[in-house]
Amino acid sequence: MRFLCLPGAYGSAKNFSVQLGPFAKYMEERGLATFTFTQGEHEVDPPIGWEHYFGARPLYRFLDAKEGDAFETLRRVRHLPRGLTPEATLRLFKDNDLSGFPPDRLTTAINCVSQAIDEDPEIDALIGYSEGAMLAASLLYQENKNWEEKGIPRRIKFAIFFSGAPPLVPNGEGVASQLADEVGTVIDIPTYHVFGSNDPLVYSSVALYNVCNQDAAGLYDHGLGHLVPRDSENVKQLGELLHDTIVTINKKSTAGTDTPYSLTSSQKRGAGRWIRHGDGLGGFGG
Repeated sequence: MRFLCLPGAYGSAKNFSVQLGPFAKYMEERGLATFTFTQGEHEVDPPIGWEHYFGARPLYRFLDAKEGDAFETLRRVRHLPRGLTPEATLRLFKDNDLSGFPPDRLTTAINCVSQAIDEDPEIDALIGYSEGAMLAASLLYQENKNWEEKGIPRRIKFAIFFSGAPPLVPNGEGVASQLADEVGTVIDIPTYHVFGSNDPLVYSSVALYNVCNQDAAGLYDHGLGHLVPRDSENVKQLGELLHDTIVTINKKSTAGTDTPYSLTSSQKRGAGRWIRHGDGLGGFGG
């Protein structure tokens, strides 16, 4: 399996290869996967106060977000009422943050990633972090739609999302998040959702999980914040959980089937810590 890896906002291919390094090394040493990295086309400066947080410049975004910065939501999320579902939480931001976002900018970003996939015929899986995870989900939504409506074969057979967000789609003069209580399942390939229970944006990761095929979606809580875990314990646990999943998907791919793969109970939940319905995030039990 070969992963195309998409960094978060204010990231780069070079910096993301360092962030993901321990996990990639673990997987490569066991012959489970290889990794290639891409980045957005829009060079950006980090938000004020975060100048030294994101690593070496230049830094990039996939989305051409000329208005504001990507950390406005972080500043506002601290004042949210508790007990909301992930979908209800995202709706608090949708009107201000998405309805006026030009849909052609989203299309351009998706096309950028699609081009990277087309240029490497061995790519058959995606890893996305934060903005990169949202964009990966948006591309998977489009691939699934093209498969269902036009019979265009899907390239991507597995995706891992770190601190993800639900897919965006064009909606009139703006874009809209695909939320489970409105649209149901929109991504049916196997997916794995890695998040931290201390991430202030954890509701966004769960909202992405909720629109994926629940029989083929796994969850792992590393217990940290909005980041890619690099410590040996989390890397080992995550790698062990993914081993059988990747081996099985590869076997099904060799057999030439496009039937969605179902994860076992242990593959879905593994050894991580899991958020319960009572935590106000909904979508899965404890």
